[in-house]
Amino acid sequence: MQVKQLKEDGLAHELEVTVPAKDIDTRADARLQEVGKTVKMPGFRPGKVPLNLLKQKYGRSIMGEVLELVVNETSQKALEDKKLTPALQPQIEVKSFDEGKDLIYTMKIEVLPKIEIADYRKFKLTKPVAKAGDKEIDEALTRLASMRKDSAPIEGKRASKKGDIVVIDFHGRTADDNKEHPGMHAHGHNLELGSGQFIPGFEDQLTGKKAGESVEVKVTFPENYGATELAGREAIFDVDINEIREPKEASIDDEFAKSFGLEDLATLRKALADQSEHEFTSLSRMKVKKELLDLLDETHDFAIPQGLKDMEYENILRQVEMDHQQRGGDGEVSEEEKTELKDIADRRVRLGLVLSEIGKTNNIQVSNQELQRAVIDEAQKYPGQEKQVFDYFSKNRQALESLRAPIYEDKVVDFILELAEVTEKEISVEELTAEDEEAETTPKKKKAAAKKSSSKKSDEKAKKEDE
Repeated sequence: MQVKQLKEDGLAHELEVTVPAKDIDTRADARLQEVGKTVKMPGFRPGKVPLNLLKQKYGRSIMGEVLELVVNETSQKALEDKKLTPALQPQIEVKSFDEGKDLIYTMKIEVLPKIEIADYRKFKLTKPVAKAGDKEIDEALTRLASMRKDSAPIEGKRASKKGDIVVIDFHGRTADDNKEHPGMHAHGHNLELGSGQFIPGFEDQLTGKKAGESVEVKVTFPENYGATELAGREAIFDVDINEIREPKEASIDDEFAKSFGLEDLATLRKALADQSEHEFTSLSRMKVKKELLDLLDETHDFAIPQGLKDMEYENILRQVEMDHQQRGGDGEVSEEEKTELKDIADRRVRLGLVLSEIGKTNNIQVSNQELQRAVIDEAQKYPGQEKQVFDYFSKNRQALESLRAPIYEDKVVDFILELAEVTEKEISVEELTAEDEEAETTPKKKKAAAKKSSSKKSDEKAKKEDE
């Protein structure tokens, strides 16, 4: 086998591999003889069919098998000989492959950059911490009470107003064909006026009405309505207002606690305190992790394989388009947004390579038990479908990798935090829970790298986006 370097431009390489014809013929003959042991042809016993007849009948398919096998083996050996580590699957193009002639193919690859890791032991990080006091517990109780609020009949015979709960019967039909569709009728439905529970305009037409009244409500379904057969169409609803009720806040007492299956109010307060502590601990770690990732990004500057950036960008773009659609948009992403997404992709790939290098150097691995735990956690999100979830991950390596990657990242982050200088700083709950708006909207310039790779610098530097 001969390997010739056709191109070397930064991380991009192109090789030409030549495999002698005799090696191909030897492989093909061996495979034909293996097939000949079981093949049946008139006039010959199994295993006694002449090689030339086997070539006539099976030569083309055998050569296809041999081509795939030889390319796989020789391409791997060529990369090993050249000491190249591809970032993605190589692009193979067969230039010549005829019987009795050498196999010649080219291989285009982008290699992983050589990364010199900054001395993260000298990193100085601040870990914000906050504790839940009586104020936070009281606010949590109030939120719970608002979710469990009851209602009581209004006093007197006043008209309905925003915030009231009307108990209604309704029957609806589309105006253009006078047909009723699924979901367009109900009896004894509780509707809070102003809640936006029904389509725009419906609740407004029930405001200012009294119990016992019948109202004809005319509305138009939104263009992006979930039931496409109703989207954009006008509809008429005959509504009977049976009763008007007003919200009544739940009393925060022992009975309220018992509605959650707890012994008394003190037990509920303790449970909320524990929950808050868990949430604050997670937020605290998230913020110090973000500070660490920012610092890792600032102190590492190296060329990134374009293929990895493109792949990450496409993944992010698809997710953003889906988010836009779920919010009622058309899924279009502006050019300004796309520029920001490319910067985010650049940052994610860079950090991924840095964390991977640190993990590899320090032999950090994800155990089978940790991965199995992640699969179980994922399956528990889909009650009744656990078996399908397990089957999905057992048959889909890419999906399993999507679970492994964040575990690996967190293990590497924890490893660095153990060695770096981390100072705890007590702050208010409001400060801890506030969104880091500056990080989301303002790009930060990179500092000069503490240690720089010998590889060519990337043309574009990542904007500092909050991960």
